[in-house]
Amino acid sequence: MRAYTGMYKDRHGTYYARVKVPKPLQEAVAQVLGNDKARQVFLKRSLGTKDLRRANVLVKPVLVQLDRIISDAKALLKARPVRNSLSSIEIRRMAEYTYAEALAAHDRFIAEAPEEEADYRKLVEEDEGPHSWTAPIPAFGLSRGQLADIRDNEAAIVAEAEAALGRGDVLYSEHKIDEALSAFQVTLDRSCADFRVLGMEVLRAHVRAIRDMAARHRGEPIPTPALGRPEANHQGGGTLTEALEGWRKDRSPSVGVFSEYERATRLFRELHGEIAVAQITRTHAREFREALQDLPRHRGAALKDAPLPELVEWARKHPDAPRITGTTVNKLLGGVQTVAVWARDNGMVPDDVRWADPFARMRLEREEPEREAFTLEELNALFASPVFRDGERPAPGAAEAAYWLPLVALFTGARRAEIAGLTVADVHTVQDVHVFAFRADRDTGKTLKTRSSARTVPVHPQLIERGWLQYVSSVSRSGGTHAWLFPEIAPSAPSKLKAWTKWFHRYMRANGVPDPRKVFHSFRHTFKDALRAARTPEDLSDALTGHSNPTVGRGYGAKHIVHRYGIETLKDAIERVNYKGLKLPREFGRPSKSKRKRS
Repeated sequence: MRAYTGMYKDRHGTYYARVKVPKPLQEAVAQVLGNDKARQVFLKRSLGTKDLRRANVLVKPVLVQLDRIISDAKALLKARPVRNSLSSIEIRRMAEYTYAEALAAHDRFIAEAPEEEADYRKLVEEDEGPHSWTAPIPAFGLSRGQLADIRDNEAAIVAEAEAALGRGDVLYSEHKIDEALSAFQVTLDRSCADFRVLGMEVLRAHVRAIRDMAARHRGEPIPTPALGRPEANHQGGGTLTEALEGWRKDRSPSVGVFSEYERATRLFRELHGEIAVAQITRTHAREFREALQDLPRHRGAALKDAPLPELVEWARKHPDAPRITGTTVNKLLGGVQTVAVWARDNGMVPDDVRWADPFARMRLEREEPEREAFTLEELNALFASPVFRDGERPAPGAAEAAYWLPLVALFTGARRAEIAGLTVADVHTVQDVHVFAFRADRDTGKTLKTRSSARTVPVHPQLIERGWLQYVSSVSRSGGTHAWLFPEIAPSAPSKLKAWTKWFHRYMRANGVPDPRKVFHSFRHTFKDALRAARTPEDLSDALTGHSNPTVGRGYGAKHIVHRYGIETLKDAIERVNYKGLKLPREFGRPSKSKRKRS
């Protein structure tokens, strides 16, 4: 006798029924069961017998019960269409949320005021020179100047809000309405009567918050209400972890980029738990940003494996410990944002969920100074150093990578990983023009930062004069057409490229480039500036550097760039790149007796 379909035997010989839950329903099934699990992958019920004949009889009604659970889950997913009404309790809670969130934001503004004042004074002195300030920066709260600035504009802001309330203009607080609906996971028909009722209550709460913030500035002790976290009303859709995996398979990012995004999503989960992308709100994003701003820059052994909440708590107890930079905060926010938006665009947010990007406009306004281009003096100092002048090859410089990576970057604008990933086959000819082909190759582990990074770039005459083609030929003779041009730092050894970069930065500092803002990526900025100086059209410049250009709708790869612009146009644009006054080594530097000298 055969076992009934859907029936299995455990290791003790007891039969049980099992049904695989369809992936889109796994979270909803967990909610139906109320078992506190994030997902339910299988439904199982023991039949309590080892007799096959009896098990075949018992399994049928059990399978019907399991099917009913799945049907209930399907109904749950469909239970949240666009609504055309709200209860009075929901409206009141959303209005309370609006008021509390506004005052909580004001608390954060007051707490950050000394830092804001310090940044303002720094900017003034950078523009106008040393300045005599009338009062020191307070340790806590607003400076006199900040308070004066607020009071200059406060009356007009209050009057504008009150006028909107007098007119009943609920759209004055439209962004607050949207935030409240998003926080409570409600999709409301904007044409229904309750939208106006909600809008008026949110508008009143908004105006009251503006008035009370003004009263605080006059010295009135206005408290901030407790901000109750609204309960998520929707459990459908994929989690952030699943979205990250889907994004990885779809985009095939480089090892470094994936590592950054994995870290960002892991930190988010450490703070908020494993939640569905559809449940992520602006409150989640804001709290994540605030936690990141307290993240210590350096971790000792005791903090090595500590989760984000513990790191933040430690940092608050050690206020003098350096934090990560604003640029790093924004990079981590951007990593989670990219994965979440990919999930929405690829169907991991249920269709009946009104979900807007919660990370939009969440990045810190003040970022670290951008990496700067090299000056002519710095380039001449670097190219007059022993690696280029005498053919020295320090061991950490990875043989010929020490000589060629800076030169190739200067005349292509390519990223370090793109150059390190070149093979002999990536340097070939197109219509008798020697070119670089920057492209991904999953078989060898070679990836690009973005899809628009795939491109064809003609070899600059200066590189040909330095002996680039001879170098490629020498590697081809010894290793074949698929050989890495720089095997010591190839994609098969990503950690070696990081070590090489650290060495190169040390080498630059010791050879005429002391400015810490000048890094290897500065070659890319320098090349981009040279394209601008040559009056290269923006779309062509972006094509050569692998930047996305929304006005062109960049969706083509290396071959399509040649088809779109023509190889002669690309060649002409590269040949126009000219660093007037630049003194380069005369020819490809042959290793000297000091080849293994350490630096």
